[in-house]
Amino acid sequence: MGESGAAISNSVEPPSSSDRPVRVYADGIYDLFHFGHARALEQAKLAFPNTYLMVGCCNDETTHKYKGKTVMTESERYESLRHCKWVDEVIPNAPWVINQEFLDKHRIDYVAHDALPYADTSGAGKDVYEFVKAVGRFKETKRTEGISTSDIIMRIVKDYNQYVLRNLDRGYTRKELNVSYVREKGLRVNMRLKKLQEKVKEHQEKVGEKIQTVAKTAGIHRNIWVENADRWVAGFLEMFEEGCHKMVNTYIY
Repeated sequence: MGESGAAISNSVEPPSSSDRPVRVYADGIYDLFHFGHARALEQAKLAFPNTYLMVGCCNDETTHKYKGKTVMTESERYESLRHCKWVDEVIPNAPWVINQEFLDKHRIDYVAHDALPYADTSGAGKDVYEFVKAVGRFKETKRTEGISTSDIIMRIVKDYNQYVLRNLDRGYTRKELNVSYVREKGLRVNMRLKKLQEKVKEHQEKVGEKIQTVAKTAGIHRNIWVENADRWVAGFLEMFEEGCHKMVNTYIY
């Protein structure tokens, strides 16, 4: 990330492929490293025929201060990056805001990132990459639609109960999962009720098939008795499901 208002020296042109590799820097948090991250780094690596890609990753203290809590620790995020084939060097403890001193220290020719504005530390909403863009040292990468760290976290939150039960069955304790005794029992009851509901639906389908078979054998096509039987089964299932949900909610909350 760059420091808004800083200046990049234009006295030295980026090297050509016949000299040394073009030194490209890409920074970020890289929490729950996924293929969207990898594709962005691939774009940065392939920006020039001969590229040395340095990836900066902010530590936990900096990240938690300016962005929020991460799932992975800083050491886990560094290690994930080291195993990406596009990365030549990982720079740990990367600054949230890049200055000219940092660019000079690492001999950075270009900074690669998606073009969305990212706020610096001033609180004025300035884009941290503004000064790099202004002097033509910014290389834009495209984000991969449909995948992000936030998306992955939301999937887990959406199916939270299932993940908790799965991990309880795998041997994790409720304390490790930060789940109360009542909550654990309620989740297990809810799971058993869901399985029971699935069996009821399965039996409903079987009954419906038998009714249809009997009706067709007798030469009857959807007569009043068949329709009433279907409505009765459907109504029973609806009342059963409603009762289950009320009981579970009362038990848990």
